[in-house]
Order: sequence, then structure tokens, then C-alpha cells
Amino acid sequence: MDAETSDDEHRAHHDMGGVSRYQCLPVDPEPHGLTEFDREVDALRQMLSAKGLMSVDELRRGIEAIPAGDYDRLGYYERWIRSIAATLVRKGVIEQRELKDRLAER
Repeated sequence: MDAETSDDEHRAHHDMGGVSRYQCLPVDPEPHGLTEFDREVDALRQMLSAKGLMSVDELRRGIEAIPAGDYDRLGYYERWIRSIAATLVRKGVIEQRELKDRLAER
């Protein structure tokens, strides 16, 4: 690596640990409350894991596959639900059309 290139340029967009542009941001050490949405997404992930439909590794890989712009825009559990939905569609557990229809109902 030459002097013109930083380590930050060679990371995947989700790999933020130690990235200089994030080092100056204050960290809120207080516990954060979970919303009902957060709890539901976590419960869904646990249920899918218990039924053998999705592993934590698949969740992580799905989150890491989210394009940088979407990844930065989405909240923590929004990334989870996006990964869960993509994984279930990829595995044929649900159809893309069914997912779109259900989302349109909301």
C-alpha cells in the first residue's frame, strides 16, 4: 500500500471500527431502549433460527451485502429485517411478490 492510500479505502462499507471519519463522534454509553419494532425483528430472527430457517451467520452476511447508501440510511434493526427478508426470498421460504404485497398492505 502506498502513502497515498489509507486503510479506510480498503474496507467494506459496513466495517467502521477504527475508521478515522467515525473516531471523532461521541459515543453514548447509556443503554438504549428497544422499540416494539426492534423486539419483533429480534423475535422473528430467534424464531427463524429455532426452526433452522436462518442462522446468525446468514443474518450477518445479508447485512454486509446491503449497498453502502442503504446501509448508512437504515437503522440497526432495519438492516436486520432487510437481511431476513432477502434471505427468506433467496431460500424460497417466501416469494418476492408475496413480500411486496404484504408490505403494500401496511
